[in-house]
Amino acid sequence: MQAKKRTLVMGILNITPDSFSDGGRLNSRAAVVRRIEEMIAAGADILDVGGESTRPFAGPVAAADELDRVLPVIKLIREVSDIPVSVDTTKAAVAAAALAAGAGMVNDISALRYDPAMAAVVRSYDGPVIIMHMQGTPDTMQIDPRYDDVVAEISAFFEERLTWLEANGIGRERVVIDPGIG
Repeated sequence: MQAKKRTLVMGILNITPDSFSDGGRLNSRAAVVRRIEEMIAAGADILDVGGESTRPFAGPVAAADELDRVLPVIKLIREVSDIPVSVDTTKAAVAAAALAAGAGMVNDISALRYDPAMAAVVRSYDGPVIIMHMQGTPDTMQIDPRYDDVVAEISAFFEERLTWLEANGIGRERVVIDPGIG
């Protein structure tokens, strides 16, 4: 995916029973196909598929459960469209399987901090990686979040992560940053 001169729109497919946006509604092939078609018709440039809720206070999901949720949807998207697909995961095993199934980018809310093997997975393909800023984890991020200078602190977070990514063989030109606000 090349940088564009316009903002790209990402359609979100949360394949979870407890998502704050659409949890539990995408529970059949027909519902997923309908939602894919709706998002593409509405102008989505990318579809992001997630199998683990990242809503505040959400608990972790086993990699096997996450794979059971996201792989069929990624394969279904590939059957009906050539739209770029990202996988929303913090787990290297899920990212690797999703990339093999047809995703072209990884969207990691932990900014590659949770799974030590994620950097190797990201290095193994040529697509973008999306890194997000977050204080704590999904189950703790809303417990007393504080910043003295929100812009400076988030900027420092991303500078540290970009430096770390470069030191681990992932160039800045591949990175999309998500400030994680809202």
